[in-house]
Amino acid sequence: MRLLIIEDDREAASYLAKAFREAGHVPDLAYDGLDGYALAREGDYDMLIVDRMLPKLDGLSLIRSLREQAVTTPVLILSALGQVDDRVKGLRAGSDDYLAKPYAFSELLARAEILARRRAAPAGTTEATAYRVGDLELDRLSHRVTRGGHEIALQPREFRLLEYLMRHAGQVVTRTMLLEHVWDYHFDPQTNVIDVHVSRLRAKVDKDFAGPIIHTVRGAGYILRADEARGA
Repeated sequence: MRLLIIEDDREAASYLAKAFREAGHVPDLAYDGLDGYALAREGDYDMLIVDRMLPKLDGLSLIRSLREQAVTTPVLILSALGQVDDRVKGLRAGSDDYLAKPYAFSELLARAEILARRRAAPAGTTEATAYRVGDLELDRLSHRVTRGGHEIALQPREFRLLEYLMRHAGQVVTRTMLLEHVWDYHFDPQTNVIDVHVSRLRAKVDKDFAGPIIHTVRGAGYILRADEARGA
Protein backbone atom coordinates (compact mmCIF):
# COMPACT_ATOMS: atom_id res chain seq x y z
CA MET A 1 0.00 0.00 0.00
CA ARG A 2 1.36 3.41 -0.98
CA LEU A 3 -0.07 6.11 1.22
CA LEU A 4 0.26 9.84 1.86
CA ILE A 5 0.27 11.14 5.45
CA ILE A 6 -0.67 14.83 5.72
CA GLU A 7 0.19 15.90 9.26
CA ASP A 8 1.80 19.14 10.48
CA ASP A 9 3.12 17.61 13.71
CA ARG A 10 6.46 16.35 12.41
CA GLU A 11 7.07 14.04 15.35
CA ALA A 12 3.65 12.41 14.97
CA ALA A 13 4.11 12.17 11.18
CA SER A 14 7.53 10.54 11.60
CA TYR A 15 6.08 8.00 14.05
CA LEU A 16 3.27 7.12 11.64
CA ALA A 17 5.63 6.78 8.67
CA LYS A 18 7.95 4.50 10.65
CA ALA A 19 5.03 2.34 11.85
CA PHE A 20 3.62 1.94 8.33
CA ARG A 21 7.05 1.04 6.93
CA GLU A 22 7.45 -1.61 9.61
CA ALA A 23 4.07 -3.00 8.53
CA GLY A 24 5.39 -3.32 4.96
CA HIS A 25 3.80 -0.23 3.41
CA VAL A 26 5.26 2.82 1.63
CA PRO A 27 4.39 6.21 3.18
CA ASP A 28 5.05 9.72 1.88
CA LEU A 29 4.76 12.81 4.09
CA ALA A 30 3.37 16.32 3.71
CA TYR A 31 3.42 18.86 6.54
CA ASP A 32 0.82 21.37 5.37
CA GLY A 33 -2.44 21.35 3.47
CA LEU A 34 -1.16 22.89 0.24
CA ASP A 35 1.73 20.46 -0.16
CA GLY A 36 -0.59 17.60 0.78
CA TYR A 37 -3.16 18.70 -1.79
CA ALA A 38 -0.54 18.92 -4.56
CA LEU A 39 0.91 15.49 -3.76
CA ALA A 40 -2.55 13.90 -3.46
CA ARG A 41 -3.54 15.24 -6.89
CA GLU A 42 -0.32 14.20 -8.63
CA GLY A 43 0.59 10.97 -6.83
CA ASP A 44 -0.91 7.55 -7.36
CA TYR A 45 -1.80 6.71 -3.76
CA ASP A 46 -3.87 3.87 -2.35
CA MET A 47 -4.75 5.83 0.78
CA LEU A 48 -4.61 9.35 2.27
CA ILE A 49 -4.38 10.00 6.02
CA VAL A 50 -5.28 13.61 6.74
CA ASP A 51 -5.17 15.69 9.91
CA ARG A 52 -7.95 18.27 10.15
CA MET A 53 -6.02 21.18 11.63
CA LEU A 54 -3.38 21.88 8.97
CA PRO A 55 -1.55 25.11 8.12
CA LYS A 56 -2.12 26.85 4.75
CA LEU A 57 -5.15 24.68 3.92
CA ASP A 58 -7.23 22.89 6.54
CA GLY A 59 -7.99 19.20 6.22
CA LEU A 60 -11.69 19.49 5.39
CA SER A 61 -11.04 22.10 2.66
CA LEU A 62 -8.29 19.88 1.27
CA ILE A 63 -10.63 16.89 1.04
CA ARG A 64 -13.45 18.93 -0.52
CA SER A 65 -11.04 20.30 -3.14
CA LEU A 66 -9.80 16.81 -4.00
CA ARG A 67 -13.35 15.52 -4.42
CA GLU A 68 -14.23 18.51 -6.60
CA GLN A 69 -11.26 17.57 -8.79
CA ALA A 70 -12.60 14.00 -9.04
CA VAL A 71 -9.79 12.52 -6.94
CA THR A 72 -11.35 9.37 -5.51
CA THR A 73 -8.43 8.12 -3.38
CA PRO A 74 -9.78 6.87 -0.02
CA VAL A 75 -9.28 9.36 2.81
CA LEU A 76 -9.08 8.65 6.52
CA ILE A 77 -9.19 11.67 8.82
CA LEU A 78 -7.00 11.39 11.90
CA SER A 79 -7.87 14.20 14.32
CA ALA A 80 -7.99 15.28 17.95
CA LEU A 81 -11.48 16.62 17.15
CA GLY A 82 -13.49 13.52 17.96
CA GLN A 83 -17.01 14.63 18.84
CA VAL A 84 -19.96 13.34 16.83
CA ASP A 85 -20.40 16.68 15.03
CA ASP A 86 -16.70 16.68 14.13
CA ARG A 87 -16.91 13.19 12.66
CA VAL A 88 -20.08 14.04 10.72
CA LYS A 89 -18.41 17.15 9.23
CA GLY A 90 -15.44 15.05 8.18
CA LEU A 91 -17.55 12.44 6.46
CA ARG A 92 -19.69 15.06 4.73
CA ALA A 93 -16.55 16.76 3.44
CA GLY A 94 -15.77 13.57 1.53
CA SER A 95 -13.66 11.42 3.83
CA ASP A 96 -14.24 7.67 3.91
CA ASP A 97 -13.40 7.12 7.57
CA TYR A 98 -12.61 9.11 10.70
CA LEU A 99 -10.44 8.12 13.65
CA ALA A 100 -10.07 10.31 16.73
CA LYS A 101 -6.79 10.84 18.58
CA PRO A 102 -5.51 9.21 20.72
CA TYR A 103 -5.71 6.00 18.74
CA ALA A 104 -4.18 2.54 18.56
CA PHE A 105 -1.95 2.11 15.50
CA SER A 106 -3.28 -1.43 15.00
CA GLU A 107 -6.77 0.01 14.48
CA LEU A 108 -5.50 2.72 12.14
CA LEU A 109 -3.58 0.13 10.12
CA ALA A 110 -6.61 -2.16 9.85
CA ARG A 111 -8.90 0.68 8.73
CA ALA A 112 -6.38 1.96 6.18
CA GLU A 113 -5.81 -1.50 4.69
CA ILE A 114 -9.56 -2.14 4.43
CA LEU A 115 -10.14 1.15 2.58
CA ALA A 116 -7.22 0.48 0.24
CA ARG A 117 -8.47 -3.05 -0.52
CA ARG A 118 -11.94 -1.76 -1.36
CA ARG A 119 -10.42 0.63 -3.86
CA ALA A 120 -8.15 -2.02 -5.40
CA ALA A 121 -10.93 -4.53 -6.00
CA PRO A 122 -12.64 -4.10 -9.41
CA ALA A 123 -16.32 -3.23 -9.33
CA GLY A 124 -18.50 -6.27 -8.82
CA THR A 125 -15.61 -8.47 -7.64
CA THR A 126 -14.34 -9.63 -4.29
CA GLU A 127 -10.60 -9.63 -3.76
CA ALA A 128 -9.19 -12.95 -2.67
CA THR A 129 -8.32 -13.06 1.01
CA ALA A 130 -6.40 -16.35 0.87
CA TYR A 131 -4.12 -18.13 -1.59
CA ARG A 132 -3.04 -21.74 -1.84
CA VAL A 133 -0.35 -23.30 -4.03
CA GLY A 134 0.34 -26.95 -3.35
CA ASP A 135 0.69 -27.31 0.41
CA LEU A 136 1.57 -23.63 0.87
CA GLU A 137 -1.24 -21.43 2.18
CA LEU A 138 -1.39 -17.68 2.87
CA ASP A 139 -4.24 -15.87 4.63
CA ARG A 140 -4.20 -12.12 4.00
CA LEU A 141 -6.61 -11.25 6.81
CA SER A 142 -4.85 -13.10 9.61
CA HIS A 143 -1.34 -12.64 8.06
CA ARG A 144 -0.84 -16.37 8.58
CA VAL A 145 1.31 -18.58 6.36
CA THR A 146 1.50 -22.35 6.60
CA ARG A 147 3.11 -25.11 4.57
CA GLY A 148 2.10 -28.68 5.11
CA GLY A 149 0.18 -27.54 8.18
CA HIS A 150 3.28 -25.97 9.77
CA GLU A 151 3.03 -22.25 10.52
CA ILE A 152 5.76 -20.03 9.05
CA ALA A 153 6.64 -16.69 10.65
CA LEU A 154 7.38 -13.97 8.08
CA GLN A 155 8.47 -10.35 8.35
CA PRO A 156 6.06 -7.80 6.76
CA ARG A 157 8.15 -7.40 3.59
CA GLU A 158 8.56 -11.17 3.24
CA PHE A 159 4.80 -11.55 3.59
CA ARG A 160 4.17 -8.98 0.84
CA LEU A 161 6.72 -10.68 -1.40
CA LEU A 162 5.16 -14.11 -0.91
CA GLU A 163 1.66 -12.71 -1.36
CA TYR A 164 2.65 -11.17 -4.70
CA LEU A 165 4.29 -14.39 -5.88
CA MET A 166 1.25 -16.44 -4.85
CA ARG A 167 -1.14 -14.01 -6.50
CA HIS A 168 0.80 -14.63 -9.73
CA ALA A 169 1.46 -18.33 -9.15
CA GLY A 170 2.50 -20.14 -12.33
CA GLN A 171 3.63 -16.88 -13.96
CA VAL A 172 7.14 -15.50 -14.26
CA VAL A 173 7.49 -12.45 -12.00
CA THR A 174 10.27 -10.09 -13.06
CA ARG A 175 12.53 -7.96 -10.86
CA THR A 176 10.81 -4.85 -12.22
CA MET A 177 7.40 -6.17 -11.18
CA LEU A 178 8.68 -6.91 -7.67
CA LEU A 179 10.38 -3.53 -7.37
CA GLU A 180 7.21 -1.71 -8.41
CA HIS A 181 4.63 -3.72 -6.48
CA VAL A 182 6.47 -4.89 -3.36
CA TRP A 183 9.00 -2.08 -2.86
CA ASP A 184 7.20 0.68 -4.80
CA TYR A 185 10.39 1.57 -6.68
CA HIS A 186 9.84 2.80 -10.23
CA PHE A 187 13.56 2.52 -10.95
CA ASP A 188 16.24 -0.05 -10.29
CA PRO A 189 18.12 0.99 -7.13
CA GLN A 190 21.06 -1.21 -8.25
CA THR A 191 21.06 -3.26 -5.06
CA ASN A 192 20.56 -6.93 -4.32
CA VAL A 193 17.54 -6.21 -2.12
CA ILE A 194 15.31 -8.61 -4.09
CA ASP A 195 17.85 -11.43 -4.08
CA VAL A 196 18.35 -11.07 -0.32
CA HIS A 197 14.62 -11.15 0.46
CA VAL A 198 13.92 -14.04 -1.92
CA SER A 199 16.77 -15.99 -0.33
CA ARG A 200 15.36 -15.36 3.15
CA LEU A 201 11.89 -16.33 1.99
CA ARG A 202 13.15 -19.55 0.44
CA ALA A 203 14.90 -20.44 3.68
CA LYS A 204 11.54 -20.26 5.41
CA VAL A 205 9.09 -21.75 2.90
CA ASP A 206 11.33 -24.28 1.09
CA LYS A 207 13.90 -25.46 3.61
CA ASP A 208 12.97 -28.63 5.50
CA PHE A 209 10.04 -29.31 3.16
CA ALA A 210 9.60 -31.91 0.43
CA GLY A 211 10.71 -29.68 -2.42
CA PRO A 212 11.16 -26.07 -3.56
CA ILE A 213 8.13 -23.97 -4.41
CA ILE A 214 9.97 -20.75 -5.36
CA HIS A 215 12.00 -21.20 -8.56
CA THR A 216 14.46 -18.92 -10.33
CA VAL A 217 13.93 -18.37 -14.05
CA ARG A 218 17.42 -17.46 -15.20
CA GLY A 219 17.55 -14.06 -16.86
CA ALA A 220 13.85 -13.40 -16.24
CA GLY A 221 12.86 -13.50 -12.58
CA TYR A 222 11.02 -15.93 -10.33
CA ILE A 223 8.06 -18.25 -10.50
CA LEU A 224 6.10 -19.82 -7.67
CA ARG A 225 4.71 -23.26 -8.45
CA ALA A 226 4.21 -26.51 -6.60
CA ASP A 227 6.25 -29.59 -7.47
CA GLU A 228 4.33 -31.37 -10.23
CA ALA A 229 4.71 -34.64 -8.38
CA ARG A 230 2.62 -33.26 -5.56
CA GLY A 231 0.32 -31.20 -7.75
CA ALA A 232 -0.77 -27.58 -7.40
